[in-house]
Amino acid sequence: MYKQFIRPLLFRFDPEQVHHWSFKAIGLVYRLGLGSLVTKCFRIQDKRLEREVFGLTFPNPVGLAAGFDKDARLFRELSGLGFGFIEIGTLTPKPQEGNPKKRLFRLKADQAIINRMGFNNQGVDLAAERLKVPHGVLVGGNIGKNKITPNERAVSDYLYCLESLYPLVDYFVVNVSSPNTPGLRELQDKAPLTELLNTLKTAGKAHAKTHRTKEKPILLKIAPDLSDAQLLDIIEIISSTGTDGVIATNTTLSREGLVSEPELCGETGGLSGRPLEHRSTEVIRFLYENSKGAFPIIGVGGIHSPEDALEKLDAGASLIQLWTGFVYEGPALIKRINTALLERTGH
Repeated sequence: MYKQFIRPLLFRFDPEQVHHWSFKAIGLVYRLGLGSLVTKCFRIQDKRLEREVFGLTFPNPVGLAAGFDKDARLFRELSGLGFGFIEIGTLTPKPQEGNPKKRLFRLKADQAIINRMGFNNQGVDLAAERLKVPHGVLVGGNIGKNKITPNERAVSDYLYCLESLYPLVDYFVVNVSSPNTPGLRELQDKAPLTELLNTLKTAGKAHAKTHRTKEKPILLKIAPDLSDAQLLDIIEIISSTGTDGVIATNTTLSREGLVSEPELCGETGGLSGRPLEHRSTEVIRFLYENSKGAFPIIGVGGIHSPEDALEKLDAGASLIQLWTGFVYEGPALIKRINTALLERTGH
């Protein structure tokens, strides 16, 4: 029903406006007491879907990637659609508007999206307040720096977010790979990245002692546009800093092979969706094979079908995340992937 009726209607309107409408609609469904019906339609609960990764138990391996619920406004309700985990953010210390609108574009012929949102969010403190309500959802906190913070002071922004969210999320993601904050990707260079991850790991150990909890996993989210040499550096950095894993990948700056209207393809920002499928899988396989499976990988990028999901898992991913595929295929995609995983395990 989503692809036949709902999506064609939604795709008539501005994508950022539709995102806000969708949030209101999902919230209304739950306020009307229909959440249990939604859960019954989409969630599959089966012990065979559980995954033990980073010392956490995921009810299933299909998560929602960061960027959809930036401010932790709807993570409980989105979990009811069948996701095994929800990643909020990217969050920054101070609220920021992000880049000027229009900044979100559908490339329907390519089943893709270009965004140049620019870490628009209400600030980490407000998200932390929302997370204090008991919820039972496995939540990841994706953290970044404010646009006005120079790179030489970026570590302080990441530390502030880590401290604000430490008792409230299950894992952290260090986002240095968005193409929409000027200069951010320079933090992927070996020296600044090593310093950043070392500092965050040290801070994490201290916070774990303070809050009398086990140390929270810290993951690194990387760009798909890195060279093989840079990916080998990433493997070395993960090992030397004790970082717990990698999310591969963020959006790409490449426009290779697109068939949508040239004016759309020429929009600046990060490209996600179907055109990213092959490259993100390549990065997953490269990291897994060259590290000999030394750390877990969350695979994201171009997952629009159960087959896409299985390919990522077979390439070496321990978990996967959806974003653009969720927009194009609807919530039934989560159930279809989990059903395929159960069929693979046998009955």
